[in-house]
Amino acid sequence: MADVNRGNRPLSPHLQIYRWQIPMLTSILTRITGNALIVSAVLVVWWFLAAATGPDAFATADWVLTSWVGDVVLSLSVLGLWYHFLAGIRHLIYDSGRGLDLPTAEKLGWACLIGSVVLTAITLIIV
Repeated sequence: MADVNRGNRPLSPHLQIYRWQIPMLTSILTRITGNALIVSAVLVVWWFLAAATGPDAFATADWVLTSWVGDVVLSLSVLGLWYHFLAGIRHLIYDSGRGLDLPTAEKLGWACLIGSVVLTAITLIIV
C-alpha cells in the first residue's frame, strides 16, 4: 500500500541549517584525508613499481611526481597524513571516554587542525 502520510512527515534538516562546528568539520576532514591518502599511496606505489620496471618507466613517474603538480600533491599528502594521524589520536581519546564534552572536543579539533599544519611545515622544512 502506498504511503498516504507522505506529505505530512517532517523533512530532515539539511547542512545549510546546521551551524558549522569544529567537531563536525574535523569528522568530515578525517574522512576526506583518509580517502586522499589512498590516492597518495597509489602514486607512491606507481613510483616504486616504475623504478623496478625500468629507466623509461621511472623517468615518466619521476617526472610526474617531481613536477610542481606532484610537489603540491605530495605536500598536501603530508598534510593529510599528519592530520589523519592526529585525528586518530583524538579518536583514541574519545574511545577512552574522555573529551566528549563540547569545549574539550573543540580544543581537540583545533589541536588536530593547527598541529597538522605545524607538523607539515616542520616535515617539509626538514625534508
